[in-house]
Amino acid sequence: MIDAEIMESLLFLAHRLPYPPNKGDKVRSFHFLAHLARRYRVFLGTFVDEPEDWRHVDALRGLCADVHVEALRPRSQRIASAVGFLSGEALTLPYYRSRELHRWVRDVARREQVARAFAFSSPMAQYVVGLSGVRSFVDLVDMDSAKWGQYGRHRRWPVSVVYQREADRLFAYERDIVARTEVGIFVTREESRLFCDAAPECANRVVTISNGVDSEYFSPSPDFASPFAPAERPIVFTGAMDYWPNIDAVSWFVHDVLPEIRKRDPSARFYVVGMNPATPVRALAGDPAVTVTGRVADVRPYLAHARVVVAPLRVARGIQNKVLEAMAMAKAVVVTPPIAAGLSACPGVEFEVASESLEFAEKVVALMDAERAIGMGSMARLRMQNAYTWPASYALLDELLERGRAIARPITRSLDELPHGTLAAD
Repeated sequence: MIDAEIMESLLFLAHRLPYPPNKGDKVRSFHFLAHLARRYRVFLGTFVDEPEDWRHVDALRGLCADVHVEALRPRSQRIASAVGFLSGEALTLPYYRSRELHRWVRDVARREQVARAFAFSSPMAQYVVGLSGVRSFVDLVDMDSAKWGQYGRHRRWPVSVVYQREADRLFAYERDIVARTEVGIFVTREESRLFCDAAPECANRVVTISNGVDSEYFSPSPDFASPFAPAERPIVFTGAMDYWPNIDAVSWFVHDVLPEIRKRDPSARFYVVGMNPATPVRALAGDPAVTVTGRVADVRPYLAHARVVVAPLRVARGIQNKVLEAMAMAKAVVVTPPIAAGLSACPGVEFEVASESLEFAEKVVALMDAERAIGMGSMARLRMQNAYTWPASYALLDELLERGRAIARPITRSLDELPHGTLAAD
């Protein structure tokens, strides 16, 4: 630990309270925040979007020099977004805009002589772009504009038109903030390449820093009690179940994939494990072969005793922590191509990939064979231990904050030629 008296100050802004690390973006934001708090006096500005998260604010006060937290009120934020729609803005930006947070950021930057600001997620960059004397870094994580484009292609008119508009407006904003900040960070090389192809003038400002996975916590070693009935062969999906891509994924799996699996294996049962199940998810439990658990204290027993873990997302960007965690627990995993694109692993050896319902079902059924699943799971865990470590990501983050865009170089080689754990724009 560096002496607090000589530590530099750093602004860390996150669109969602980065604790507890119980969903994808919060896993990444918490790990980065906790690491940076060992090297800097961190001033955290963030929002709470779930009332139960207020009880976790004090945990972050113990890490940071100061914490500014505001509540996101969905009705008010949607009105702000509507105003932004009329003015031509991306809807995402006014949703996360706050005069109080803007004022706090300016005051802290001036009072603490802040030299670096780290914005986690694109809408938080609006608070740091243009701060005098501050080097700003934005972790876009995924190319959100591309995600909205995917949403638009999966929704009907007129919603599809609104989503495509958001994709176009948000991309223009992403392009602008990467051009105006020190570096734009993405979570996978595929996301970096996608952005650089769309905005080639920004290629020398783009770096990839992958997520890690705690392979000691997510380990097959502990002897977890099984949450399943002895006679059933469980297939497990984990994730926040109020997130539309997850809702779409489990709905497609139950309606199109599970019946094909059960024709071949009547003992197969599908478990949807995750907090805040939306109404369409709860309705899936009407199928006697489906269990929707809601929030659980620990997902590891469900993963440990699953025959197969699935991630059937048809709309996905970046990296899926749920997949890394399952693979770290030595589980055989079947994913869709959008998820496979973000994995540094070998299909058919360390995981399986399928796109159509019949193919997906066949891959799952094949992995119901314990010997094959164990072999694939062992290879998957080895890959996680070697390729997805938080210390490697922290080392890149530290170098980035010290050297800035000097470490970013245009992507010139294919993804297969790039070693994992190095700079994405290598």
